[in-house]
Amino acid sequence: MEGTNPIEMLNEAVPELQASFDSAFLIEFGNSGFGITQYMAYAILVFIIVLLVVLGVGRKLTLVPSSKFTNMVEYGYQMVRNSIGEGTIGHGYKKHIPLLATLFFFILISNFIGLIPGAKAATGSLQINWALSIVAFVYFNYWGVKAHGGWGYIKSIAPSGLPAVMVPIIWVFEFVSLVIRVLTLAVRLYGNMFAGHMALGVFALFATSFLTASINGAGAIGGLSILWLLFEIFMYALETLVAFLQAYVFTILTAVYISLATSSH
Repeated sequence: MEGTNPIEMLNEAVPELQASFDSAFLIEFGNSGFGITQYMAYAILVFIIVLLVVLGVGRKLTLVPSSKFTNMVEYGYQMVRNSIGEGTIGHGYKKHIPLLATLFFFILISNFIGLIPGAKAATGSLQINWALSIVAFVYFNYWGVKAHGGWGYIKSIAPSGLPAVMVPIIWVFEFVSLVIRVLTLAVRLYGNMFAGHMALGVFALFATSFLTASINGAGAIGGLSILWLLFEIFMYALETLVAFLQAYVFTILTAVYISLATSSH
């Protein structure tokens, strides 16, 4: 291995990294042919964690929280309730908080689990994100129909006060914009999480490859391994922020869509 070229090592390692993202180990149940992918397994794990957190914190609620963990969870809930729910939806926001809080904590915990080396973020799967966006899409449309009635909601898609001749044209554009929300919610979250974790993997490969080459005798490039390691630390800090921001963005967009669906245009 002495004198190994780190670039050649990277050329061999990057396809393996891509394969690790694309792989979907199947947990099969007997000979039934039924199984679940790794992302489904992580989604189930996150669901269990969210459930345990909610039940655990709910039993320890006090006027002045004594536990830092309980205080942190309450802070997250209050942010969803006040900043996202009340601040975005306004009147009648309370009935939407259970869904918004569930989405926020599910996505947040999924993203944080994905930062653990060797673990996967459930939100790194487009299928999981499709499921989340479909839930949000069905939900805000349901409340739109409930607020305006079926035909009233259909008419409300186009803003009021338009000249009669413009209504059909604007209605079509607004309807396309409405339908495409299910796509933008899913793809935005997937793109950010997949790209971020891919970047972490690439920087880790660079640091490992140059460090290995340095140990094997290419001492001149040993400093580069330290540089890539510093980049990796910086990327981890950045991805921690992105993990929170993506949970916040998905939740607040859902709240905006609820507000648009239920309010009078």
